[in-house]
Amino acid sequence: MATAPAHDLRFGLDRRVTLAGPLALDCGTALAPVEIAYETYGTLNDEGSNVVLICHALTGDQYVASTHPITGKPGWWTRLVGAGKPVDPARHFIICANVIGSCMGSSGPASVNPATGLPWSMTFPVLTIADMVRAQALLLDHLGVGTLAAVIGGSMGGMQALSWPAMYPDRVRAALVIASTARHSAQNIAFHEVGRQAIMADPRWRGGAYYADGDAPSSGLAVARMAAHITYLSEAGLTEKFGRRLQDKANGELGVKSFGFDADFQIESYLRHQGISFVDRFDANSYLYITRAMDYYDLAEPHDGVLARAFMGTKTRFCLISFDTDWLYPTAESRRIVHALNAAGAEASFVELSSPFGHDAFLLDCPEMNRIIDGFLRAGESR
Repeated sequence: MATAPAHDLRFGLDRRVTLAGPLALDCGTALAPVEIAYETYGTLNDEGSNVVLICHALTGDQYVASTHPITGKPGWWTRLVGAGKPVDPARHFIICANVIGSCMGSSGPASVNPATGLPWSMTFPVLTIADMVRAQALLLDHLGVGTLAAVIGGSMGGMQALSWPAMYPDRVRAALVIASTARHSAQNIAFHEVGRQAIMADPRWRGGAYYADGDAPSSGLAVARMAAHITYLSEAGLTEKFGRRLQDKANGELGVKSFGFDADFQIESYLRHQGISFVDRFDANSYLYITRAMDYYDLAEPHDGVLARAFMGTKTRFCLISFDTDWLYPTAESRRIVHALNAAGAEASFVELSSPFGHDAFLLDCPEMNRIIDGFLRAGESR
């Protein structure tokens, strides 16, 4: 019988914990102490059998179903998590932790190095997806959670969700991997490098040492966000939403070209807005660290390049979901994972859903995705 943690488990409390560590990292060093910011929803049952871990994507955070403290916006996956939703605090004890390397309370370049009393900045150790998962395991140990009923994630969150049963096969009963991959491709790495170079080319980056005066490289980070955001969309979606339509001018004129380099087109204005709003809630150095962690991600690499070996003997149930217009992590990547799971003898289901919204489809209204996730989770609960 599991015992619920002593602290309150009310819906959506903002939590921080400092764990002694040390946390061994793939780069060969160790991190100590380890700060983790997380949110919980629901209550741990007496058997400790209802825990669902949600892993966030690159620019996500722990506020999966809570109001974001900076933007004031609802949580990023309220379409999936909440009362009456597939992941329901009435049935599940839900945990979502800010990954290490990020900037919403977990250890990262903006947090203080206890050895110096100053922000880590670029002296923070380089991370991997596996390191993020190890930190989550430390948090679960602290909370008294032994086994996960399910781990769920989309995009970079899917990388973590897929890594969990590979690294901790006895702790995960089910894994839902959405719009993700088992390794970063050359094209993925290339897009990330464009973003990193935009940040580092900003004169205000100063080798990452910008915390003292708060004059962050916001221009470079905004451009990085703009470039990345293009990869989250589809050509069909962009055409439908923006096409080649010109931006309405302040004086009320419609369809007027400036014959300059202002945001003449609606898509230009949209991307600039995405970039400007992003810098208010994210740290440039964290962007460097997390994109590098994603680029290093290759789940087959420790197994002589054979992905199936990562899952040999696993008893975890898997469900993979892809979207037909996602060109960042296309359906072929999910099929590769499914083939590996089949070769390993794992229980796996897979579906490709149709959506005009590209990679971002997993964050948007998708009733069919919700239906699949709900059915998959309930099937596990009935066993």
